[in-house]
Amino acid sequence: MKPNCVRELLAAGKRPVGHMIMEFGTRGIAKIVEAAGVDFVLIDGEHSGFDMGQIDDMLAWFKATRVAPFVRVPSSDYHFIARVMDAGAMGVMIPNVKSAAQAKAIVDAMRYAPDGDRGLGLGGAHNDFMPPNPREYMQAANRNNMVICQIESQEALDNLDAISATPGVDALWVGHFDLTQSLGIVAEFHHENFLNALKKVVATTQKNGQAAGIQPGSLEQAHEWMQIGFNLISYSADHGVYRAALQSAVDELRG
Repeated sequence: MKPNCVRELLAAGKRPVGHMIMEFGTRGIAKIVEAAGVDFVLIDGEHSGFDMGQIDDMLAWFKATRVAPFVRVPSSDYHFIARVMDAGAMGVMIPNVKSAAQAKAIVDAMRYAPDGDRGLGLGGAHNDFMPPNPREYMQAANRNNMVICQIESQEALDNLDAISATPGVDALWVGHFDLTQSLGIVAEFHHENFLNALKKVVATTQKNGQAAGIQPGSLEQAHEWMQIGFNLISYSADHGVYRAALQSAVDELRG
């Protein structure tokens, strides 16, 4: 089984750096982000136009790299989680987690018994089409894969301790736009209420030995949030990086 370099880096006290793929689901994207030194990717299945076949392709391409591929699924429904895991994802990100009961259902869908209720279909893409020793594989997969719960609402903040304390949750991830929207301060990322929410998430993850994740859109934003204590960073999305780089060059050429 391919090792999850995100788990390895976090265990060593380091900060994994990733990137979100929302637009460029091309055959070259896996090696491109590997060449850039990225540790993990978030393949977006919530806000993108990717279908399951495209996600399957990207997961297959990432097998040829050291990069850990995670998938943000549209919701916490079992069939979304189980399908991407059987396609070879090394973890799932679930949007808008609001309760411990929802977090437990996510863990159950993602992990095999006795840690969860994930269905056991072996010998497919997640096993490189080789039938493994079932018991050994189930234990190794449960240790290797990751559950990332997005905190995107006031309700989630109210239930943060219980969500974080759910066995099997590996990281809490602030969805910064949605969280500010829920707080009535949309996109006000320096508002006191938002900054207090960030500090609360970091403190909660540190208490429970989890990672605190977030996706800054600029280096300035990244430095601010890392200073607060976020240690799992996805730098922007593919279309944002492409647009910003192209616009900068075009503006300079025209100037």
